[in-house]
Amino acid sequence: MAHQIEVERLSKHYQVHEKEPGLAGSLRAFFARKYRVVKAVEAVSFNIDAGEMVGFLGPNGAGKTTTLKVLSGLLYPTSGRANVLGFTPHRRQNEYLKQFTLVMGQKQQLMWDLPPMETFLVNQAIYEVPRADFQAILKELDDLLELGPLLKKQVRKLSLGERMKCELAAALLHRPKVLFLDEPTIGLDVTMQARIRDFIAEYNRRHGATVILTSHYMADVTALCDRIIVIDKGRLLYDGNFRALIERVAPYKVLKLQFEQQPDLSALAQFGAVARADGLTAVLHVPRAHAADTAARLLSQIEVDDINFEEPAVEDIVRQVFAGKVDGLSPEVESA
Repeated sequence: MAHQIEVERLSKHYQVHEKEPGLAGSLRAFFARKYRVVKAVEAVSFNIDAGEMVGFLGPNGAGKTTTLKVLSGLLYPTSGRANVLGFTPHRRQNEYLKQFTLVMGQKQQLMWDLPPMETFLVNQAIYEVPRADFQAILKELDDLLELGPLLKKQVRKLSLGERMKCELAAALLHRPKVLFLDEPTIGLDVTMQARIRDFIAEYNRRHGATVILTSHYMADVTALCDRIIVIDKGRLLYDGNFRALIERVAPYKVLKLQFEQQPDLSALAQFGAVARADGLTAVLHVPRAHAADTAARLLSQIEVDDINFEEPAVEDIVRQVFAGKVDGLSPEVESA
């Protein structure tokens, strides 16, 4: 069966004008402009099947948004091939435009001085959604997002979280098969982030929508995506299971210990790597496969007031990947 999204050696380059400072630099640039090529995306390849939710990660400027814009047809690729739902995105065919949506957390489509319902009606007309279908979809979105009190308020009077809920509803009124979500929870408080995550998961469950999600909030990715694609400087670093990457980068569990008396660090070091020690607390990194046995041996030999197991912080692991500190992740691609 064909993949729903196919990307093969996709590249997007820009020519950027470089001007020297001062009046002399302006004059030289007037007669002989200098350019440099910025490789926003360089030979990226991946495939995504129908119904998958994939996290698309990378530091600022990595090429994530550029890739999503190419896949949504907003940008023409410099080279390579992209195919979404059987369509070539940059051709902007109407049949394709009606089957995907692009939500960018830092941009909005809602009309600022009008209630969200006005934007919804405009989108109904643009996507040619029959009235009965529109009413049914709106009711479903209302049930999931609790839109009722917001539909008749001016957009500029809504909170950021309320606007984001309405943005998602406006983007999904035509019930798209593919969702490109670029930082959909940016700037939201933790409660609203959780609400948006729950909504995306439920929409995917109900309709089998394919989702590509970019986010700097790792809670979004860990809650929604089993698979991640990591990109940096326009090149693909990793494409595979998120849990497999965590276990590879951090093959240990974090053991947090609390003591009544200051512990002997040399004794603790026999059970694992002492990551941190501060007075009556200590943190050990113990091999993942032997974590339970190690904890049992430690409790039998050292007096401990409290003990807790934790997983390594996902943010720290992803930061190591971004910084190039993980051996074996090549600038070509690694599939796990």
